[in-house]
Amino acid sequence: MKVIIFTLLMGVSTVQASLDVSYELVKEGLGIVWGMDFSGDDLYFTEREGKIRKLNLNSKKVETFEGAPKVVKRNQGGMLDIKLHPEFEKNNIIYFTYSKKMGEYQTTALAQAKIEGKKLISFKDIFIAKGKSDNHHHYGSRITFDNAGHLFLSVGDRGQREKAQKLDNHQGKIIRLNLDGTVPKDNPFISKVGALNEIWSYGHRNPQGLFYDTVSKKLFEMEHGPRGGDEINVVEKGKNYGWPVITYGKEYWGPFSIGEGTHKEGMEQPLIKYVPSIAPSGLTVYNGEKFPKLKGMLISGALKLLHLNIVDQKGNEIARLFENQNLRIRSTVTGPKGEIYFSTDGGKIFRLIRKK
Repeated sequence: MKVIIFTLLMGVSTVQASLDVSYELVKEGLGIVWGMDFSGDDLYFTEREGKIRKLNLNSKKVETFEGAPKVVKRNQGGMLDIKLHPEFEKNNIIYFTYSKKMGEYQTTALAQAKIEGKKLISFKDIFIAKGKSDNHHHYGSRITFDNAGHLFLSVGDRGQREKAQKLDNHQGKIIRLNLDGTVPKDNPFISKVGALNEIWSYGHRNPQGLFYDTVSKKLFEMEHGPRGGDEINVVEKGKNYGWPVITYGKEYWGPFSIGEGTHKEGMEQPLIKYVPSIAPSGLTVYNGEKFPKLKGMLISGALKLLHLNIVDQKGNEIARLFENQNLRIRSTVTGPKGEIYFSTDGGKIFRLIRKK
């Protein structure tokens, strides 16, 4: 087993601390591992080409579940995130998102199914994002729970940036649902004429990181900007996060600003912004015991600058781990023993461990 040792320099300008860490290979030879979640020693994961699978961390055996829906396997589309029901040990229910064909269009869908042996049964879509787009990018999408009976889901703007500011569609939004897919009665736009009831926040571009921290009771969201302007946001009820009216990014085709600038009254500023872009994907808040100096830190992948990104909850970038290792990190999760797992588009799953 290959183990690579690094030193993490923790700190901002006035504080320096260090932590020796390494990462080790857990499994290779997979497809693009887009989403992951745990139950005991079993790691449930998706492969973007359309599979839902399970890896046993002891035997290293991988099983594929039958009954997954057909996905639109093109560009950024496919089988996306996966999360186990908060009471999975009792009910065997999973949630997953995927790109769904809707006539001549495609959209982001959230499905629920039950695991029975090696099959998915009782499959049903409990949310299908409204908004017509024939693009094959900016689907989002991540799932997280608040442990109070609610599910949050991110949906990208689907390449139609202007729709992120309109409340009559789900594009560029964070969605809040009950666990059965119904709409909570205290969602912010329930009584607003012309607005969709499922919307929790809006003005997002392509959120590929979403995590509710049950310790701080904050919902953190990480999204791709255009050319520059990636963001981490603390998402609050009913608020507007600005895209495409305000952004720190530029147009892809030239050094030109987008929208009206970087600030506007009534629109939120990010917790942290990235210029140039790191292309963020996956997000977890670490509350384990294995890495005490990472306690409360936001940990995410980077698809462009190829590293594991560490940020504190005040918006300070603490470290960039494993740079120059050619790791296009797609998903990050905390395991049941306090280890940090991350997957890559190269079909590998790794875990972060302490130096021995």
